[in-house]
Amino acid sequence: MGRVAVITGASRGIGAATALVLAEQGFRVIVNYRSSAAEADEVVAAATAAGGEATAIRADVTAPDDVAAMVDETNKRWGGVDVLVHNALIPYDVTSFADLSWEQLDGKLDRELHAAFLMTKAVVPKMISRSYGRLIYLTTVLSRRPRQGMITVGTAKAAMDQFVRYVALELAPHQITANLVSPATVADPTANALLTPEEVHQLGATNPMGRLVSPEEVAKTVAFLAGEDSGFITGHCLEVNGGLAMD
Repeated sequence: MGRVAVITGASRGIGAATALVLAEQGFRVIVNYRSSAAEADEVVAAATAAGGEATAIRADVTAPDDVAAMVDETNKRWGGVDVLVHNALIPYDVTSFADLSWEQLDGKLDRELHAAFLMTKAVVPKMISRSYGRLIYLTTVLSRRPRQGMITVGTAKAAMDQFVRYVALELAPHQITANLVSPATVADPTANALLTPEEVHQLGATNPMGRLVSPEEVAKTVAFLAGEDSGFITGHCLEVNGGLAMD
């Protein structure tokens, strides 16, 4: 039987694309969603049509009881979680520092870290018992390349990035990897909802490759980290940004 992957925020965008790529590669996929049930069902149908095995489970990843119930259901259905792809978008305000309130920043920091913490805590015990696991977290180039108005998400993701590195260090002896995938702005409905058409066009035009990254390109990077061949890669951030940020 194929490995089991839980993908948070999988009803659209990067999450949906990742569900399809992993299903095509033989993974059994949990398509997590919070409110978009119809879209999640469409992802499940597409994954099944591609020859994979998938099911949708509703859970708010910032709610402890929801997270526990989702992982318990996955354990009962398929025996445990081999791969966590933590992709769920935690809402945030686009604002300047001048207009930023502590409540806005604290709210994003708290929910971002709480979700990553809850999901990781829920899946790791079973991974440790089997000496195998892949933990993959979606971050953003904004965590180290500031852009006007993005102080809440950039700060929160920077905190999550360091959390992942500490997790990677502690879990390495158990043959569990923890890595980050950092895309530039993705050509998907989220960007269209947060940015004006002019801003979307400008972001694509200023990228060295002259365009935005696609959800499928990000998904294929996630799939590499989810696979057997990435077992000696941990604590790293893979950039999918067309050369926008180079180290």
